[in-house]
Parts: sequence; structure tokens; C-alpha cells
Amino acid sequence: MNLNAALSAAHALSAAHALPVGHALPVGHALSAGHAGLHDDPPAGPFWVFAYGSLIWNPGFAHVARTPARICGYHRRFCIRSTRYRGTPDRPGLVLGLDRGGSCRGVAFLVAPERAAETLAYLDRREIPDPVYRRRMLPVQLAGGARGSALTYVARRDWPGYCRLPANEVSRMIDQGHGAMGSNREYLLRTLDGLRDAGIADPALERLAKQLPRR
Repeated sequence: MNLNAALSAAHALSAAHALPVGHALPVGHALSAGHAGLHDDPPAGPFWVFAYGSLIWNPGFAHVARTPARICGYHRRFCIRSTRYRGTPDRPGLVLGLDRGGSCRGVAFLVAPERAAETLAYLDRREIPDPVYRRRMLPVQLAGGARGSALTYVARRDWPGYCRLPANEVSRMIDQGHGAMGSNREYLLRTLDGLRDAGIADPALERLAKQLPRR
């Protein structure tokens, strides 16, 4: 589905449910009960999900459209220590977060309203089994210049696993990391492939990939 068709579908779905795209449910209808007050209220009706890491190449949820998109005020960064999915407590890896400052190009996925509850539950289980991220609704610019809001997960700087490391240490941890979901190296390289497939360049990630030892 192209972007114009996706936007038409979003507005049609929204009108059918008498809610604008990205409109929030009342607090009492929140779909994730843990850590009350930490996360933005989930949206009702159709909504966009902004992906900047593994969700680009492995979304794991049903969607009716996808399109390149940009969020301002945050940038993509390897800033979360991973001791479960891409590393272990003895040999931690690093995963991506949206960190404050700059902007980030990624992929936005449009979720139909009948899939809202299951999608939000799935994303919360996947992204915040620990409250390492905040679930946010942020302004997003879609390909072609259309604007809206999107659900995404922002790194918490007050989380113990948050870090800002020099590039050589980042590449060292990515090279060593291997956890329940596979190697940290694979995570980086597949994210780069997903970005390239979407027509998105990320010079910082490209430099990290070039710093990895050859295998």
C-alpha cells in the first residue's frame, strides 16, 4: 500500500471509530497496567507505530501499511545495555533506544483499530518487560510530508542500564554480545539492512558496522 492509500485508510478507519488517528484512550482504559504514570496513554482507533531498530525488520504485529518516517527531538543510539536479548550479565550487549536530541529516520507502521489491543500488549511485552523505555506518542513526519503522531519507545536516562559510551566500546560490546534473541552483531547488521531497504541511510550505524572485526 502506498502512502496516499495508507493515509486514506487511516482517516477512513478513524472516521469509522469517531476518533482521530493517535487519539488517546481515557486513563482507565490503558492496556498496560504496570508502572502507572510512566507511559503515555495508548491510542484508540488506528494508529502509527514508529520503528527505529529491530521492529523495522521484525515487527511481529499485523499492520495495514508501512512508510518511511521521521521523528524530531530524538536520535537512534546504542544506549541500552542488554543482558537478556542480545547479551548476558557476564557479557552484556547493547540495543538501540531513542535518545534525546537530533532527529531519527525510521519506519512507521499503521495498525488497524481491531488490532489495537493485541498490538499494544505485544509491543509492551517485547519492549518493556523491564521499564527500560517509556512508551510515548510523539509527532511524526511521514514520507511525502504528511504529519501525525506515532507510538514509540524512548530510552529512559534514569534506568541503570542506560549508557553513553565511546564508539570503540560500543563496537566491542556489539561484537561480544549474544543473548536469547541471537547475536548483537546480527541485530546491528539486520537493522542496517532494514534501513537500507526503506531507503534510509544512517552513517553512525554504518561506521559502527565497519569497526566490527571481520569474521
